[in-house]
Amino acid sequence: MTGLLEVDAVDAHYGDFQALYGLSVSLDEGETLAVIGANGAGKSTLLKTIAGLVRPTSGEIRFAGERIDGVSAHRRVTQGVALTPEGRRIFPSLTVEENLLVGSYGQRPGPWNLQSVYDLFPLVSDRRARMGGHLSGGEQQAAAIGRALMSNPRLLMLDEVSLGLAPVVVGEIYQALPQITGRGTTVLLVEQDLGHALAVADRVQCLLEGRTVLEGPVADISRQQVADAYFGL
Repeated sequence: MTGLLEVDAVDAHYGDFQALYGLSVSLDEGETLAVIGANGAGKSTLLKTIAGLVRPTSGEIRFAGERIDGVSAHRRVTQGVALTPEGRRIFPSLTVEENLLVGSYGQRPGPWNLQSVYDLFPLVSDRRARMGGHLSGGEQQAAAIGRALMSNPRLLMLDEVSLGLAPVVVGEIYQALPQITGRGTTVLLVEQDLGHALAVADRVQCLLEGRTVLEGPVADISRQQVADAYFGL
């Protein structure tokens, strides 16, 4: 494997509040990393910092060997970084298909297009002409992931995939992840549902109050270790 993402000793703040403390994360091409932790652990801030929505106050971020912490968010998308944000953020006044086409604005070449996204998520295909504001939570989540894939990312970041969704819908979405990684996409997954996160990830990194408290291959870490780290025991 070759290194794709390096987050090196990053601090991040919201005003006077510090959310990340010297955090380091690495991802190899083709790998799936699950970042877990309770509310307020810094998980979403990490993704926003990598995506360019939060500027780190110290540290460096490198993507595909190039430093990107000074690069704008939209430029990072054209370089191959995509984020599916917590809460989906589907455009309610656009149709499903129009929402997907927004994701292809940067015109990066790759395997993802309308047809491949529809094949991945049939529930999105069936509602392609429906307005985004009229979708269920699960439909919005699938459409948001499809929109991110339309940018043909090298790195797909998923923030709280299962939040607020029925278990059967969560299962359908997680079943699609092997197809996504199978097309060469690297995945950075933030999730509070430990079962789903550990089932699809190669490695896990647990955060507590903006710091790493546990990390390693999923196969080498017990559920008890994860639970203890999650709750700060």
